[in-house]
Amino acid sequence: MRLSGQEQNFSEVIKRRMLVFTALIIAFFLFLIFRLWYLQVIKSDELKLMAENNRVRTVPLKAYRGKIFDRNKREIIDSRPSFNLSLTPEDVKDIERVLSAIGSKIKIDTERIKREIKNSAPFQPVIIKRDISWDEVAFIEERLLDLPGVFLDIEPVRNYLHGETGSHIFGYLGEITKTQLDGLKISDYRLGDFIGQYGIEKKYEPILKGKRGSKLMEVDAAGRELKILRQTDPDFGYNLYLTIDIELQKEAERLFEGKNGALVAMDPRDGSILAMVSKPSFDPNLFAGGVSKPYWSNLITDDHKPLQNRAIQGQYPPGSVFKIITAAAGLEEEVITPSGTIDCPGYFKLGKKSYRCWKKGGHGRMDVHNALIQSCDVFFYTVGFRLGVDRLSRYSKGFGFGNLTNIDLEGEKGGLVPTSDWKESVKGEPWILGETVSVSIGQGFNLVTPIQLANMIASVANGGKIFKPRIVWKMETTDGNPIEDIKPEIRGKLAITQKNLDIIREALYGVVNDPRGTGRASNTGAVKVAGKTGTAQVIKMPEMEEKKDEDVPYEFRDHAWFVAFAPYENPTIAVSVLVEHGGHGGSVAAPIAGKLIKSYIEGHQSTGAPEHQ
Repeated sequence: MRLSGQEQNFSEVIKRRMLVFTALIIAFFLFLIFRLWYLQVIKSDELKLMAENNRVRTVPLKAYRGKIFDRNKREIIDSRPSFNLSLTPEDVKDIERVLSAIGSKIKIDTERIKREIKNSAPFQPVIIKRDISWDEVAFIEERLLDLPGVFLDIEPVRNYLHGETGSHIFGYLGEITKTQLDGLKISDYRLGDFIGQYGIEKKYEPILKGKRGSKLMEVDAAGRELKILRQTDPDFGYNLYLTIDIELQKEAERLFEGKNGALVAMDPRDGSILAMVSKPSFDPNLFAGGVSKPYWSNLITDDHKPLQNRAIQGQYPPGSVFKIITAAAGLEEEVITPSGTIDCPGYFKLGKKSYRCWKKGGHGRMDVHNALIQSCDVFFYTVGFRLGVDRLSRYSKGFGFGNLTNIDLEGEKGGLVPTSDWKESVKGEPWILGETVSVSIGQGFNLVTPIQLANMIASVANGGKIFKPRIVWKMETTDGNPIEDIKPEIRGKLAITQKNLDIIREALYGVVNDPRGTGRASNTGAVKVAGKTGTAQVIKMPEMEEKKDEDVPYEFRDHAWFVAFAPYENPTIAVSVLVEHGGHGGSVAAPIAGKLIKSYIEGHQSTGAPEHQ
């Protein structure tokens, strides 16, 4: 039976369609087979890991930082547990709903959280809020079933037991920045970790930080913990023992209440720092869980610069304290003798210009002993003029000025010791004789830090040894096993004979104990104190000189200095005090030093330097 032409055409179409359909089915099964082979062979390990990640999570366990103790082994800084509220983006299906539910009770930065979620890996936890309160913990615990992917994480937070006390010594922690993290690629840090950003916390970060652990746990579909499969506990950081006496530190800060400035108390026998004050200060506890934007903004915009450690970073003219150096240089270079005198009529004439003494009527004839006791400007104008600036600068550097003390804190400034070459190279001008006159009494270009003056007076107290100041004297494991003892380090010796040093020491005793002495306000009665006052001009304005301190604008008032050591025969404490815009050193800074010395000798003094306890 023959098919018609029409029927033949229809049959051909059917055959072609069947071939195409068959080819599609074969291609589909080939693709399916290939896909199964690709997933089961090529992607096998990766898919297995993804499946395991859906069931098993590795959670880092942060280490507890080492504790910090004072010289008498009293605990001053530890760590406390805190609750962080976090979420795992992969486990949260509706971010908006979850954040809205949390935000109904807890104040959170929703936009910041969304940004971090966008920039993080799906399984990388994002912290919603650090160090939440117990009420907030209870609120979350009650609603965890309705908040898939949300969890509470316990983290150690730094705890400064004495609040603001010693904040510039101890420093603070801050969240690690991306720049810091990039510079620590091989170290045990991650974004979100806290790291020492200032003070001892920063300087000894590798010693204090410890090593993180980890916890391998099984989770359900909502990311909730079912059981712990394996756990590696973190290692604690090492403990530090400071030379600071925390009770003396608190007393020093109390004496500075309502004032700005700095104080450094040092053991002249070994360079140990007993107390160090910088005012204004800050509360490091407010940094422990992440500092708030308003508080940080207030700190960095405050005109009084509370984040500056004035004890090591503040650079000021030393005022009449510098007369110790001028006297030492004059005696050593023999431009004066111990018994030789200089007449003080109340002014020093240089060409057509007169340089006034602080005592208008003058002091009359002065030897070096009485000139130091009464702080006669004209005597030291004359000695400085005879020496010249370059000889004066050489002795100044010999007493430690113009160089870092290398105390174990970061950010120390070196001050400035001017020379004729320095002015020529920096200012492009020749040195003039009138500048030597100013430098000889601690004015002009002279700049020192409170730590430099403390180290200077300590070297006068101990017979001429210049120590490297130290704050840490011992490191131990949490079990009490020693790691390192930091021994005293002598960096040099004063280039002055014992005879001349004794002349200066006797005069400094007179500054405090002679009826004419400018430092009588530091006299404690029970303890023999030696010292030197200083008043450093902030700005020279003739119209201000006749005014009382209270009538001068605060920012134009003189800085008040006082340096001292005690007991006179066998010194165990040396002190440098600076009160910014405080006025006269004898009336403002000297009483602070006297009270602190009395407190230490009578109440807080330990049996000696840490290694002798």
